[in-house]
Amino acid sequence: MTRRTFVVCLVGGLLVASAAGVARPAGKVYRIGVLEPYAAADPINTAMRKALREVGYVEGRDIAIEWRHGEGRTAQFPSLAVGLTQLKLDAIIAIGNLAIRAVRQATTTTPIIAAADDLVGEGHVGSLARPGGNLTGVSILGSELNAKRLELLREAVPRASRVAVLWDPATGTFHLPALHAAARTLGVELNVQEVRDLEDLHRAFAATQTWRAGALNVLASPLLHALRRPIINHAARRRLPAIYQWDESVRAGGLMSYGPTRSEVFRTMSIQLDRVLKGAKPADLPVEQPTRFELVINLKTAKAIGVTFPSSILVRADQVIQ
Repeated sequence: MTRRTFVVCLVGGLLVASAAGVARPAGKVYRIGVLEPYAAADPINTAMRKALREVGYVEGRDIAIEWRHGEGRTAQFPSLAVGLTQLKLDAIIAIGNLAIRAVRQATTTTPIIAAADDLVGEGHVGSLARPGGNLTGVSILGSELNAKRLELLREAVPRASRVAVLWDPATGTFHLPALHAAARTLGVELNVQEVRDLEDLHRAFAATQTWRAGALNVLASPLLHALRRPIINHAARRRLPAIYQWDESVRAGGLMSYGPTRSEVFRTMSIQLDRVLKGAKPADLPVEQPTRFELVINLKTAKAIGVTFPSSILVRADQVIQ
């Protein structure tokens, strides 16, 4: 897998068209729900609104959004999902495996636009080309990227032969074989720590310190991203080099990230939503995968924790935060 592109099995499709020839009824205001693990003030929600505006939907004008924020407490997803399905919405956006599972259990008829690490691996769709049922969305190659991040972390911190891993069990065990295979190839020993909530996170960092980890790989997970600030703070206090999925973590003080661009993911979902609102069935809309990936590094954080990036990393970085 290259830094900027990834060969995907689907081409054309959603990024070049919305529901061709189908106009939005004059004065129509669609009602959608959003179920996500983030807080209401999270920048992710601003990015989602921006993507919706880019395809013609302004909140309060063309679309009314019922936001349901998990704020890292995923146990409340089932009740939040049931509440959304009682509102007779035109569609629901669900972010992350647990949110998607909760919405799927609550309705088999309301269209769902989902984003997760692996919609096939997590059992939400039968295949990328033919999702079936009432769900489509974006699958962000979580397993492959978790392994790629380990490779980049090892390159950035060659001395780190022991790498701690933060893993959210809600994302599924199917992520781990590829990660362990990459570790064997790289000659790295892993210590996988399960994190289901903030209390688990504190225990995980205590364990990695006792184990004397030399670096940290934060696996793909909406929950772990929602907990990014305490993760970044723990890593800083321990001077532990860490790699994350999204660039927001680097902008918040994390060392480095590698993953899809948030703008592409949300724009793709917005186009899918647009097509559904104009009459397309989710079962007929192929699940999309990202085509662009960014490596972002934070030199200020690197200096603070004593990491000197090799030139091989610096020249490949898409963004460098000074």
